[in-house]
Amino acid sequence: MQVKDFHFDLPDDLIARYPLEKRSDSRLFCVDGNSGEFQHRQFFEVLDLLEPGDLVVFNNTRVIPARMFGEKSSGGKIEVLIERVLDERSALAHIRSSRSPKPGAELTMDGGLKATMVARHDDLFELEFDLPEGHLIEALEQFGHMPLPPYMKREDELFDRERYQTVYNEKPGAVAAPTAGLHFDAALLSKLEEKGVNKAFVTLHVGAGTFRPVKVDNIQDHKMHAEYIEVPENVCQAVRDTKARGKRVLAVGTTSVRCLETASKSGDIEPFFGDTDIFIFPGYEFRTVDLLITNFHLPESTLLMLVSAFAGYEHMMAAYTEAVEQRYRFFSYGDAMFLSKKTDSNVTGLTEKTVTSL
Repeated sequence: MQVKDFHFDLPDDLIARYPLEKRSDSRLFCVDGNSGEFQHRQFFEVLDLLEPGDLVVFNNTRVIPARMFGEKSSGGKIEVLIERVLDERSALAHIRSSRSPKPGAELTMDGGLKATMVARHDDLFELEFDLPEGHLIEALEQFGHMPLPPYMKREDELFDRERYQTVYNEKPGAVAAPTAGLHFDAALLSKLEEKGVNKAFVTLHVGAGTFRPVKVDNIQDHKMHAEYIEVPENVCQAVRDTKARGKRVLAVGTTSVRCLETASKSGDIEPFFGDTDIFIFPGYEFRTVDLLITNFHLPESTLLMLVSAFAGYEHMMAAYTEAVEQRYRFFSYGDAMFLSKKTDSNVTGLTEKTVTSL
């Protein structure tokens, strides 16, 4: 398939630049992956779409204030976006400046935080920060800005510190939110528990590469960025128990899908700690995920390709046309979709790319 096959026209005024006041008040567009049937609901009605014994898998990553501004020793202005924290004082980062810093270059961020550029790794720069005490993540909390996606076209504001987080976030490390989870509030989570719906937590630290455009024509030529994931044994056992009872596994977000499907690449789900660059597009045979909650994605993006693999290409492209006509709110602070997996027998084969656990 070609990248252009995943294009759709999106009016700028449908991009949600601010969230709704109440998380669960978002709209929910439901798509049946087999029949292609559409339903238009409110997000809190997800409670009616799940059954006792179903398993909901969330990504518990926490977004760090990964964007900083500053200057080189020459006085040239820079913008730094942390891609991955390596240890207490080091990180890989994207740097935007008139001229790329060379190894040994000293950088000073607004507020006085200093760093040295140690080495370049393709598009990323390895930085070592001058921290007499404490952890880099603590310094980012003091000096950094929330890394809102570029399509929001606004500076981060104080409320974004928590609103651009899920209510169940736990492990700092992401530079973009697992946005499907932004719709869940404490009240809805409690109601799901009261209904007998089970939950489990995986971790995927979302990188800035999630917004990287696909620059090839044939989607199979695209190389996916790698992200760190954790799928512990208790999650694997919860999945096995759910399947044994004939119940369903719902992934909250494409990040949870990538975790579960990476851990299931052998056919049976097993614990996985390490990097994954799994690339899922139409033709992929899902091993674990039965249902998916996801936000609306960018045209020609790898995430749109993933959901097209899940619920069917024709169904998804028709759904996006319908979503534009019905004026759904798009992207991170927008509305959500509830998708059931396409299980037609003509969907066969394996379409993915992965790297093994570190």
